[in-house]
Amino acid sequence: MKMNKKLVTLGLIILVLSVAIRFLWAGVRQIKVDDFHPAAVIFVVDSSASNQKRLPEQKKVLRQICNLLDPEDQIKILRVSEDAYLIYEGTPMNGSGITKSMDAFTKYDANDYGTAYGIGLKKAFSHALTMKKDGYVPAIVVIGDLENEGAVEKQINWNTLPANVQNVKKYAPEISMMFLDAHPAKLDLAKEKLTPVLGETHLIVSPEQNIDKSIRRFLHALGR
Repeated sequence: MKMNKKLVTLGLIILVLSVAIRFLWAGVRQIKVDDFHPAAVIFVVDSSASNQKRLPEQKKVLRQICNLLDPEDQIKILRVSEDAYLIYEGTPMNGSGITKSMDAFTKYDANDYGTAYGIGLKKAFSHALTMKKDGYVPAIVVIGDLENEGAVEKQINWNTLPANVQNVKKYAPEISMMFLDAHPAKLDLAKEKLTPVLGETHLIVSPEQNIDKSIRRFLHALGR
């Protein structure tokens, strides 16, 4: 009798465990694993004489965005003034390296008045396509007043920019762009020209008053 009771008890325990395991397995199968893709964020930062007043705050915004990115992400920083060139590339977690590069290559120069935004965006598009090939989700963040100054051939051509972005989208359909800290009239122009190409989700524009909320939208556009 005692042996039979033990066998019955053992059988019940095995039955309960098997049912519990089946429910647990069914639950695990319903859990979706996050499809994480690292991002490549290319910053285009205006260091011209006309933008120097806002530059210290804009540097803080750049660092704020970097602090919210993932260690697996990559960034590139293009400095834009009379010309445009790369001043940093690597992890967004290297706060010291980013600060040193920004401080060294965005110093005030009275002769650096022009804004080569056109050249800067052309280089940013090239970097975005390269990073896409390497498996990253590309994004471009333009920080500055968006004023066209200096040599015309170096400035943004707002009439041809939508076609250029559309060409990039052929190879990087998930690309996002964000324009920060410009006058609302300039941001409205960017919205008018690029919304038909990028859509509301992947185009974010913001004056200084709404930057925090725009950064959250930007992270959402990256899939975070």
